[in-house]
Amino acid sequence: VGEQVLLTCSFKSSSPITESLLVDWTYRPLAGGHMESVFHYQSIPHPTTSGKFKDRISWVGNVANGDASIAIQSPVLSDNGTFICSVKNPPDV
Repeated sequence: VGEQVLLTCSFKSSSPITESLLVDWTYRPLAGGHMESVFHYQSIPHPTTSGKFKDRISWVGNVANGDASIAIQSPVLSDNGTFICSVKNPPDV
């Protein structure tokens, strides 16, 4: 609680990394409920503009190195849950 949290995500692709590469981070609360999109990357980072993580997620990845990691600022206990990183690099998924 209170310290920045790094959520790591690494990937490998048999296709060259292009501007078509997509990274999507989603979140589901520990108690269950609906999935919430918290971060999107395509050429540039697109943090969420609504929800509990608004203005608290930053891009720390480097897709050229197979890294799609993000960081959460000022985490609180209610942020506990499942975070899913999805990387698509057409035609690879």
